[in-house]
Amino acid sequence: MDNDKQQECKEMPFEQALEELEKLVEDMEQGDLPLDEMIKRFERGTVLARHCRQKLSKLEKKIEVLIKDNGTNGEWQEFDASSERKNAAANPDGEFTF
Repeated sequence: MDNDKQQECKEMPFEQALEELEKLVEDMEQGDLPLDEMIKRFERGTVLARHCRQKLSKLEKKIEVLIKDNGTNGEWQEFDASSERKNAAANPDGEFTF
């Protein structure tokens, strides 16, 4: 896939990427596409799936930061991988530890 299409995907909202991915899967499951077209759709689907996972992961980390804040400031902060908050996680009881 060329760089223009990868860049287009990076800027795509999560919902739009997921919708396109679901359509690709639906089309491929029908089984009546030529092999070359199946490969193209599989490649596009791989890029879209990666994009969706990255978006979800980033949002999850933002939520962890907000929860660690205990709602005192109530503001979203960009996740900083070098921050001490990077290890925030929920235990089996659903409580967050830091």
